[in-house]
Order: sequence, then C-alpha cells, then structure tokens
Amino acid sequence: MNSAYPGRILLVDDDADTRSIYSEFLEDAGYVVDIAVDGEEGLAKILEGGHDLILLDIMMPKLDGIGVLKRVKEINPEVYNGPIVMLSALDQEYIIKEALDLGARGFLRKSGMTPDLALDKISEFLQTPALDSSSSLNQSPQN
Repeated sequence: MNSAYPGRILLVDDDADTRSIYSEFLEDAGYVVDIAVDGEEGLAKILEGGHDLILLDIMMPKLDGIGVLKRVKEINPEVYNGPIVMLSALDQEYIIKEALDLGARGFLRKSGMTPDLALDKISEFLQTPALDSSSSLNQSPQN
C-alpha cells in the first residue's frame, strides 16, 4: 500500500456518533471509508469485497459482529478483503476470544481510544502479514 492511498476501510457500526468520528479522522488521514449501519449491511459489503481493513462493531441490531464473523466464515466469499478488526465498548474476554477464534485479527476498544492511537493501531493491522494465507479474508487482490 502506498502513502498516497493508505487503504479502503469498511466501518460497520450502528452508532451514528462512532461512525461520524471514525470516518472523519480516517478520511483526514487519507483512507477511503465505506460505511455500514448494521451487521446485515456490513455482511453485504464484506461479500462485495475490496476492503483493505474492516472495523466491525460487536453489539449491533439485526446481526451482531460475532454473527457477521460466523456468516463470513460459513460463506467464505471468493473476494478480496483485508483483516477484520472488532470495534467495541465491551471488554469481555470471552467475546474477544470468540471473535479471534472466528478469524478476527484484533480488537479496538472504543472507550479511551484517541484518533491518533486508533490510526496507529489501524496502520499496524494493515502492515501485519496475513495470519492464515488460505483465508479469503486475507487474499491478495486478483489482477
């Protein structure tokens, strides 16, 4: 990824304030931000592919973040998407463990997260090699 285009991020969160805050500082940093307001819309956009990173809230109506991860794992889309990182105010170990077991790359806690810290973490997630090269979530884009 070059510095002129740091990446395309899908932000899946039902909270309008979170979407506004994250999309603003991500766009200011040069990222292209795609938004989904719930898990169902997020799943549809994941299945379309083309995201370098997916920030996925855990607690959402209709389909929560864990449900989205389960569906992605079941469907195993043949499209390029970068890693999925869970985004939540929750800090419950069993939920984090379940998300990681389902293929999430990591976890960002909303509370106490400054834009600079979030950008640093996002940059780290984008630069970390794929954990499982056979996973469609970590496929390289096809030319």
